Amino acid sequence: MKFDAFTAGVSLGGLRSKNDIKLLICYMLTSVGEPLSKDEVVSVLQENGLANYFEINDAFSALIGSNNIAPAADADSKYVITESGKLIATQLDTALPISIREKTLAAAIDLLAKVKRETENTVTIEEKPNECYVSCTVSGGDGRDLLNIKLFVPDFKQASLVKRNFQENPNLVYSCMLALLTKNSDLVKTALEAIQQTSN
Repeated sequence: MKFDAFTAGVSLGGLRSKNDIKLLICYMLTSVGEPLSKDEVVSVLQENGLANYFEINDAFSALIGSNNIAPAADADSKYVITESGKLIATQLDTALPISIREKTLAAAIDLLAKVKRETENTVTIEEKPNECYVSCTVSGGDGRDLLNIKLFVPDFKQASLVKRNFQENPNLVYSCMLALLTKNSDLVKTALEAIQQTSN
């Protein structure tokens, strides 16, 4: 196999071939079945040590140039796999180690879930001199909100921490609030167990 890609930041077992990186991008877009932005693709592959940052960007641009991926019609700054890209992924996905395929797909699905949570369950930070307010909303769908809370925190650093923790598991926040406000002992027990699991 020809190793012709930069390997800085690539974990053991990661991709060291330009063609393999292109193939992996095609495989990911085909398997996920959802539009992804260039930044999202780069994030999945780089953060998991699967390919070099610059090589991923080059591969992505090359795939656009060869019409293997194209801008999504209804998703701003996102891309979808074309028929020719799907053909490449279908014909050549066995050329990639199954461990890399599974790792990539799992990471991409996690990313999509995170994006969905952040889109549906919003957090806004209102920064004022010497204080911050964090507003968190848990969506119930159909335009309804299950929960709206506004917290005072002393600085932006703590506000960012609240935002990150909320967006990691908005359903847990909702469950905890419901348990506390209804004083339902079963709900409280379940919520405490869930908190322990997330902190382990």
